[in-house]
Amino acid sequence: MTRRYCLALDLQDDPKLIAEYKRYHEKIWPEITKSIKDSGIEDLEIYQLGTRLFMVMEVSEQFSFAAKTKADQENPKVQEWENLMWKFQKPLPTAKRGEKWLLMERIFKLEK
Repeated sequence: MTRRYCLALDLQDDPKLIAEYKRYHEKIWPEITKSIKDSGIEDLEIYQLGTRLFMVMEVSEQFSFAAKTKADQENPKVQEWENLMWKFQKPLPTAKRGEKWLLMERIFKLEK
């Protein structure tokens, strides 16, 4: 059974930085794609409105945020990517120290 998670993050309020961030995401590094897929993420999309980012992840049963975090911390290429992306990103106002993407709560679902 596939599960869906939605997360949010903000970008720096700078049109040049936002444009550069979008360029990086036109062709992410192959090591990043591999780390995403290896963690059990089956599909991932990021949407933007102004400085707000919204991520939708479809994950397999094997996916775990804890395991993904641990694997990312142990992967130098992922750390390089994350450090580079932090140039463009900024935490949401409700984020705790060190938090980036925050998990959103679903409050409505259209029933069949």
